[in-house]
Amino acid sequence: MPKKLPDDLSERIEAEIVRYIEGVGIDELHATLAQIVSRRTLQRRLANLIEQKRVFTFGKGPGLRYRQSQIIDAQTYEPALAANSPSTEVDIPVSLEGEEIRRYVRQSRQQRAPVSYKQSFLEQYTPNSTAYLPESLRVQLHNLGRPGASSVEDAPAGTFARDILNRLLIDLSWASSQLEGNTYSRLDTERLIEYGQAAAGKDALETQMILNHKAAIEYLVRDTEHVGVNPETVIALHAFLSDGLMPDPATCGRLRNRPVEIGGSVYLPVALPQRIEELFGVIIEMAGEILDPFEQAFFLMVHLPYLQPFEDVNKRVSRLAANIPFIRHNLSPLSFIDVAAKDYIEALLGVYELNRVELLRDIFVRAYERSCQQYVAVRQQLIPPDAVRLRYRTQLSALVAAIIRSGAKADLAVIRAQVPGTVVEADRERFVALAMEEFQNLHSGNAIRFGLRPLEFAVWQEKNTDEN
Repeated sequence: MPKKLPDDLSERIEAEIVRYIEGVGIDELHATLAQIVSRRTLQRRLANLIEQKRVFTFGKGPGLRYRQSQIIDAQTYEPALAANSPSTEVDIPVSLEGEEIRRYVRQSRQQRAPVSYKQSFLEQYTPNSTAYLPESLRVQLHNLGRPGASSVEDAPAGTFARDILNRLLIDLSWASSQLEGNTYSRLDTERLIEYGQAAAGKDALETQMILNHKAAIEYLVRDTEHVGVNPETVIALHAFLSDGLMPDPATCGRLRNRPVEIGGSVYLPVALPQRIEELFGVIIEMAGEILDPFEQAFFLMVHLPYLQPFEDVNKRVSRLAANIPFIRHNLSPLSFIDVAAKDYIEALLGVYELNRVELLRDIFVRAYERSCQQYVAVRQQLIPPDAVRLRYRTQLSALVAAIIRSGAKADLAVIRAQVPGTVVEADRERFVALAMEEFQNLHSGNAIRFGLRPLEFAVWQEKNTDEN
């Protein structure tokens, strides 16, 4: 009588293959699974897994080997974490613990012990009890990050970020992209974001990376009513940041269903899709429970890259996700200005291979201090927020979008006819003036703020230009 196959046979085969970092041959694989599956059935299942791209092969004939891990594709600009490569950069000062981590990760890869994902690292953390950032340090960061003006501190979530949005788009898009090996200069980035001018001689993927950051940051700042530390927001960030950069477009905004390796590291992330989904949910739930915005931001910077929930772009997602608490609490954002890729990579290696956060904490604190310095002058120039604009920002955006989609001309009569009933009589004229101002400053680059697709705006613009 034929042997009854386990329902989870494919998962068991995958779990066995992942144990062999350098791959495994059919003979060795069958020797460990012979109790549950015949060699012929094992070959059929392997063929199915290869077709589904859950297992990969290399070699030929008797030397054919199976492996589950897929090394991150270099063309997506997720650079290998080769921290021990020669460098002429001067080391920034770090704590004694940070220096200890540095010495370890600068050893050759062969000298560092291979490690896999340790769930205990996550389980040891209890929100609002455990703290990666000591209380005294959090107080210091709070004092640095406050905008200074009570009108901003007491304003609705995201007000400060919206006030400095133009500067933030350039700073964060440029600095975060630089950490991925992007060669755009800050001036190139400013021209691209402000005027849509791609830098000459740059790879199209570099341009795409900058524009993806811009879209993701606008999403965080524009939609503060719905954005938060939740799975939907983090997955949306991945969709924005990975757009046009993934070998398989279907993986944008989707948790990974196949293994990855991290070039230059001895760390092997979780492989099974079910565990990835489960751990992703736990990480986001725990992060959402953390009350202090700085501890919450740092927790995300530690545990999102450590899990590697997406096939690529994980570090970028973690850096922008770390800004969610700052945006929601009207604190100075973290732009990563002047953070060297080497320092950041070494700090992440400390998390991956040692489960130690001290070096990343040193980098985080230094980066936040530098970001706050960048925005001191910007804060001093802030114009007090328009009370009517703040009160009716949702209605104002909805009116602009409605007029665009209807194809109507944006004149005073049309705007006055569509002023919603929720706008009180005393505010109506100011509301109309603000709507006119929005239309006067509207262009293809900022139409996304109103939830408009480029084609929608282009159709409306063409029609109204023709009528004029």
